[in-house]
Amino acid sequence: MSVWRTLVRTRRPGLTPHGVLSTVLRSFLILMLVLPCLVPGLARAQTQAWPAKPIRVIEPFAPGGALDIIARAVAQRLQEQTGQPTIVESRAGAAGAIGSEYVARSAPDGYTLLLGATTTHGINPVLYPSLPYDAVRDFAPVTLIATIPHVIVVNPALPITSMREFIAWAKAHPGMAYGSAGSGSPHHLAGEMLKSQAGLDLTHVPYKGSGPAMADVVAGQLGFMSIEITAAASFIKSGRLRAIAVAAPRRVPGLDLAPVAEAGLPGFEVTAWYALFAPAQTPRDIVLRIQQEVTRGLADPQTRERLASLFAVPVGSTPEELAEFQRADMARWARAVKSSGARPD
Repeated sequence: MSVWRTLVRTRRPGLTPHGVLSTVLRSFLILMLVLPCLVPGLARAQTQAWPAKPIRVIEPFAPGGALDIIARAVAQRLQEQTGQPTIVESRAGAAGAIGSEYVARSAPDGYTLLLGATTTHGINPVLYPSLPYDAVRDFAPVTLIATIPHVIVVNPALPITSMREFIAWAKAHPGMAYGSAGSGSPHHLAGEMLKSQAGLDLTHVPYKGSGPAMADVVAGQLGFMSIEITAAASFIKSGRLRAIAVAAPRRVPGLDLAPVAEAGLPGFEVTAWYALFAPAQTPRDIVLRIQQEVTRGLADPQTRERLASLFAVPVGSTPEELAEFQRADMARWARAVKSSGARPD
């Protein structure tokens, strides 16, 4: 018997109040039985309809850094594959917290995504006692996009060509300034770890993104910074920055740079990662659809070649693999924060 017919029967003359109540209860029970059958169909229809309008990829830092480059590469591939305009929108500030919170509070429909990173989903949760978002509960992991090693770069006017020379110079010139994408960013923690492990007196200068900080190293306003090789590559090639070491556990193919650890700082490692997140409660079918589109784009030879030229290692994980990777990274940064004594400015 259909719900409609049941409701029509409530209009029969002579039906007692008790009968009306019984009819309403029966209708409610029938509806509860029918809904589970309808929901999967609705979810499938929603997934098939996605994307039906433009997609936004929010970058939580100022344009110009490695995250900006990765975000635009992902957006370009999504636009080509889905046929929908995909816009990169910057919402910088508070070490990535402003953009991250914006996405966390957005509608969970697959049209507002976050290009999260080491800072927003690895460091912030362990460095700041309170955040306007929960890096785990407020997001649906989509896919790990790429990892990039940091390099230590200095202004080329300085007489520094190696990590050992850097340590000697910094000890002879206390207060040497370094830049970062903001308090609590990987660039910041890298400087704090150098201070702690090498016994240096360094001055942290936070910016709203790694791009502006790097520009001031080029201009000579800052002495050095630890930054993703992706963002610094063109400046290094043109001679506007000098790379003196790679912050990886071993030498990186294509880079003629010794690891920082070889200068007497064992275990020093700063590797940036970039991943796509959706707001929590985004339907899983839509999350998987986005994941499939992004990983398909990462498998494209031209995309891989482009990332490789920037020293980025493309990944393309499942949502579950990204969630596990994030948990492990948060634990690693928690140890780094504790051992270095780093505090947000």
